[in-house]
Amino acid sequence: MPNFASQVIAWQKQHGRHNLPWQNTVDPYAIWVSEIMLQQTQVTAVIGYYAKFMARFPTIQALADASQDDVLQSWSGLGYYSRARNLHASAQKIVDGFGGVFPQEFDAILSLPGIGKSTAAAISTFAFNKPMPILDGNVKRVFARHFLVEGWPSAPKIEAQLWQIATRENPQNEAKAYTQGLMDLGATLCTRTKPRCHRCPILNTCQANKLGKTKSLPTPKPKKTLPEKAIFMQVFVCGGEVLLEKRPQQGIWGGLWSLPETDILPANAQLLPKLTHSFTHFKLHIQPVMIETEIGTSKPLSVLKQPIAKTLSMSQSQIWLSVEDAIEAAIPTPVRTILQALLAQIKKAA
Repeated sequence: MPNFASQVIAWQKQHGRHNLPWQNTVDPYAIWVSEIMLQQTQVTAVIGYYAKFMARFPTIQALADASQDDVLQSWSGLGYYSRARNLHASAQKIVDGFGGVFPQEFDAILSLPGIGKSTAAAISTFAFNKPMPILDGNVKRVFARHFLVEGWPSAPKIEAQLWQIATRENPQNEAKAYTQGLMDLGATLCTRTKPRCHRCPILNTCQANKLGKTKSLPTPKPKKTLPEKAIFMQVFVCGGEVLLEKRPQQGIWGGLWSLPETDILPANAQLLPKLTHSFTHFKLHIQPVMIETEIGTSKPLSVLKQPIAKTLSMSQSQIWLSVEDAIEAAIPTPVRTILQALLAQIKKAA
């Protein structure tokens, strides 16, 4: 009977994905960007962002030379913004420490911000044809089912067991097809819900299928109640423009432009529709409030951290923009939702 790897390779060559924008290249930059974007994000969501990002930053040098604002704007809406900040920082490190050439050694790749063991292995395999085992979320699911590994896959003990399997099964020949095949299996057949087991090339050796445990594996993460937080987002409006405030580099939405926040309902504020945004570690309830002001009026602006005057750019931390320009800035998804609703309201009133 063919072994695990040979079955995956044969299936990938005939039925796997071959025409994704980042395939059919050995350019480590193109592969690196795709691997970072694909972390915790589905292919369908990544494709459009990938094309725009690569057009805006076609080389490592172009990415390193860009401002963080430009990078975050190109990433805006894709989520997990630390990935974009790490890409930017890594590009600068490659320029400064590796002469602008993406490093080929595994340890050097691993030293770049935002690159873990599995991502470094994927880059090594696809860009430099150096077979290395991978273990992303899709692959964990395939291994947990096929080799009957019970327990939450991200628990240290279970993850170590899965790495042992990944290392043991990784072939030295045709590693690109094997690695892509594992990714394709997890993404298209061995899915989290409603897996297409009848089409799986390794069905006959799958232990979960044999024992009727496909639905229960991989073992879900132990449930815990997500903490919840409520804030007011202040939409300061003046002459068709809104005030944006730069968030700190650390924490949620680090480095993005957002709306000023407060824990207290400001006086004379108009309530806008509420919305809720879920993070991996907590749930945020947002009550947007609109505060209309005029040049020279200080009272409505007194809730801000410092006095401001209405100019295009007051400082590195605050800026006035038209609603249309603000929507296109590097802003979090819920802020864009708020501003899009505001723009629709303005147009309706015009």
